[in-house]
Amino acid sequence: MGSAPLNQTFEEAIAVTPISSHRYSANLRNDWCIGTVPHGGYTTAVLYRLATTHFAHTHPTRYNETATPISIQLAFIRRTAVGPAILTVEDTKLGARTSTIHVKLSQPREKKQKFGSSSEEEELEVKVAGYITVTPSTAEVGVSTNTGWAVYPPTHPGTGPEGKVNLGNLSSTGQDGEWTRQVAPFPDFRRATQQLELFGPDSKAKKSQVVDQWARFRPGGDQGGRWSNEAVVFLTDMFPMALDGLDSMSAAASGVYAQDTTDKKQLAKFWYPTVTLNIDLTKRMPVEGVEWLYSRVQIKVVRNGRTEIEVAILDEAGETVAFSTQVGLVVSASRNVGKRSML
Repeated sequence: MGSAPLNQTFEEAIAVTPISSHRYSANLRNDWCIGTVPHGGYTTAVLYRLATTHFAHTHPTRYNETATPISIQLAFIRRTAVGPAILTVEDTKLGARTSTIHVKLSQPREKKQKFGSSSEEEELEVKVAGYITVTPSTAEVGVSTNTGWAVYPPTHPGTGPEGKVNLGNLSSTGQDGEWTRQVAPFPDFRRATQQLELFGPDSKAKKSQVVDQWARFRPGGDQGGRWSNEAVVFLTDMFPMALDGLDSMSAAASGVYAQDTTDKKQLAKFWYPTVTLNIDLTKRMPVEGVEWLYSRVQIKVVRNGRTEIEVAILDEAGETVAFSTQVGLVVSASRNVGKRSML
């Protein structure tokens, strides 16, 4: 009898089912959304799973073990929606050490209401497209050396992945020195943020353009959640404290504040949709996953309604796990509300 999935709720949310050799289906879930739109990191995790599923299903003898993504480049062309999605793969290069596939996630056009009709192909449009490069760990041989790279600017005392933060204290009490459990702003709107626990410096130590965080994965409230390879991809696009800083900067720049004057209810006024996302995965997670991962998030530029953000993810040993860069937009949250249906 096989062991239980590492993160059952997450596994169900990123499930990919073969239809044919190069065509698959998925179902994007509401709990992993920002407003009405599935979160970009979550959508990327689905495409990560597409890559591993495709090689297991269509090219099972290509490598002697599972080939996993080491590089992902995606363009978010149109808004995705909760509901069914069709995933297609083109084998761009099948190599001895690395292979590269072109992937597309398609859903019905927003004005179409019927899914699965005889004219389905005409109703579908590409929402996300890009390239994923995979390799098995057994093919990764060659020189390794310590480059001396470290997060910059340097972390202030008590931060960073080198053990200066007592993760045991964070786990048991939610606090260690100036580090404390963080509450993601606008949880009803940014529902995907409820799938993890975040810890960071208190407000006096925060800098809006640089965010340090330790995170534990909690899909569906599972207190035993662990960071898997797909969950790491999700984490590269998960930085609500940085968005909190962006909220403040955007509000100050636009004169629009996140406050409803009629009922004093805090409302999200801004939405930060991902336009492009590039991820380099430098270390695979063990089969049993890991409990803690550290992120350094840097907001490089906010100009003319466009953002440039860099993220570095490290493990407890201080080893790099992933790097990501993304281009996003700063738009009104009103563009991401109301009922949308792709069914």
